[in-house]
Amino acid sequence: MRLALATLKLCLLCLLSSTVSAQSKEADPQLLAALKGAVTEADSFVDRFDAEVWLMAKSQPLARYIKNPERRMHVLKAIHREATRAGLQPEIVLAVIQIESAFDPYAVSRVGAQGMMQVMPFWKNEIGRPEDNLIDMDTNLRYGCTILKHYIKKAKGNMPNALAYYNGSYGRHTYSRKVLDAWVDRWR
Repeated sequence: MRLALATLKLCLLCLLSSTVSAQSKEADPQLLAALKGAVTEADSFVDRFDAEVWLMAKSQPLARYIKNPERRMHVLKAIHREATRAGLQPEIVLAVIQIESAFDPYAVSRVGAQGMMQVMPFWKNEIGRPEDNLIDMDTNLRYGCTILKHYIKKAKGNMPNALAYYNGSYGRHTYSRKVLDAWVDRWR
């Protein structure tokens, strides 16, 4: 079983490598350097190979939002770390961020939600940490992933309901559909 999984991962990496080569004739050296650094420091992955495969696979669709390869690797590692810590699939977190802020760490909504995961500032007071900066990516991801996990538990695993809770639109599923569509179309 383990050998079959390793073979599957190797095939996926070869496919990803050929995709990158086919799209640009040769891999972007800046992206390769960023990926190498990210893999070396990736602390939330089971092994280095898992890190390489996941980071390469998610880097391509994220390039639409974050042009700089080093920044992209930094963001992907942070998302993977916080999602894994919270017990979430990193891909669903990527989809939430795409819909919430289009990966803009400085986003502020008309109702005051802040950062990539659009966390409402009242949460800082609720947990007794009014000094926390929700524009800080790591802080925002920690809050957002924890809140999302809470709502998934509250909704007993029903993802459309959990996403509606997260968005403050429980009873309507427009937001949930957007996130789930992004997840299927871009991140899964």
